[in-house]
Amino acid sequence: MSNDLFSDFQPVSSKQWKQQIQYELKGADYNETLVWESSEGIKVKPFYHKDEDQKNFSNTNSAATFKICQNIFVYDLEKSAERALETLDRGAESIRFTIEDETTDVAKLLTKLPLENITVYFNLLFLSIDFVKKIDAIAKDKSATIFVQIDAVGKLAKEGNWHTNLETDFDSLNTLSIACQNIHFISVDASLYQNAGANAVQQIAYTLAHANEYFNRIATISKPILIQVAVGTNYFFEIAKIRAIRLLFNLLAKEYDHNLDCHILAIPTKRNKTLYDYNVNMLRSTTECMSAILGGADAVANLPYDALYHKDNEFGDRIARNQLLVLKHESYFDKVSNPSDGAYYIESLTDQLAEKALNLFKDIEANGGFITQLIEGTIQRKIQESAAKEQELFDSGKEILLGTNKYPNKNDRMSHDLELFPFVKTKPRKTLVSPIIEKRLAEKMEQERLETEKES
Repeated sequence: MSNDLFSDFQPVSSKQWKQQIQYELKGADYNETLVWESSEGIKVKPFYHKDEDQKNFSNTNSAATFKICQNIFVYDLEKSAERALETLDRGAESIRFTIEDETTDVAKLLTKLPLENITVYFNLLFLSIDFVKKIDAIAKDKSATIFVQIDAVGKLAKEGNWHTNLETDFDSLNTLSIACQNIHFISVDASLYQNAGANAVQQIAYTLAHANEYFNRIATISKPILIQVAVGTNYFFEIAKIRAIRLLFNLLAKEYDHNLDCHILAIPTKRNKTLYDYNVNMLRSTTECMSAILGGADAVANLPYDALYHKDNEFGDRIARNQLLVLKHESYFDKVSNPSDGAYYIESLTDQLAEKALNLFKDIEANGGFITQLIEGTIQRKIQESAAKEQELFDSGKEILLGTNKYPNKNDRMSHDLELFPFVKTKPRKTLVSPIIEKRLAEKMEQERLETEKES
């Protein structure tokens, strides 16, 4: 039996709240004082009320099922396999292998892993039908859940090139869609757009348009599509962004009679991580992981605090994993299925982001589609404009990054030769994202890496 704890109190309408606020402002303008506008053109109010809530979309996300994912770059096969086992023993629940060499013995890599109990992701930097078929055979034999991240459109967006060419790449994907029935192999790397400087509406719209290219060009998609999302520092907006991506994806998928929900793998952004006062990166990635979980990501792979200037190392990876373990097992982020449901602010943001992104998506499709606009350079230009605005806000102090342009450590050499957002500078027109570390820092970074290896 439940009791209504508030039945003794009369409800207060949004109009009454606003009247009281106006009184407290003592003549100051309500809109100018308390309402601010985001870079996406969304006006954020000081309060949100039930009588103004208009939920246009149904939510399907769940925070209770998120998995802690560990990134492993495969260079030495035996060491990578040992490291995977070790991280599983230390709390990881899924493994994401990045492989750049198609001669890698994937069967040997997976031999000792408890494949029946974990999810495995393969981030492939190449497109090989035979290699993916080997993974599919393992998945069938071991009854394993495996996601193979193949993103031909993402390669075009990132590097300006296909694996071979448009026709050949999509022929390969269509072949895989028929031959491989035991793995999930379609992937959308939406983290590119966040790291390059796109605002939240652009990220959602480009993700949707990116996925639409696969729906249009692959005859049969019988497995969930994986969407990799980068999560930024704007806490509530990022929660709403992930929710909006899932909601709009499901609307799009239904148009193609695809009734499977997408699988969202979230990672913290690299865009706001700093070389100086680098321990603050742990605070930033913690709130970003919180946004990912509350937004309903299926898996979260945290970014080590030193990822910008160190190669993979045991200490950084352990700290990153422990951040997620604390959120899951000590902060109980996995105990409520949909914690953001009913939060009028988040619901409002989700609706507004989804509406604006849907309009932008329709505009992209009306002007030739996502691949066409990538080749023409339209997407790159729009993102660069957004990134330049963000950089301007940072330079002027309106966009705050603690320890960098607000309360900087005087002992850190915060020189003008480094921009906060390295992705603003792009390669030639058809390329979306440039390398993170400037060449002038390469020698210093390599020296630090060697010293760390020596100590360990």
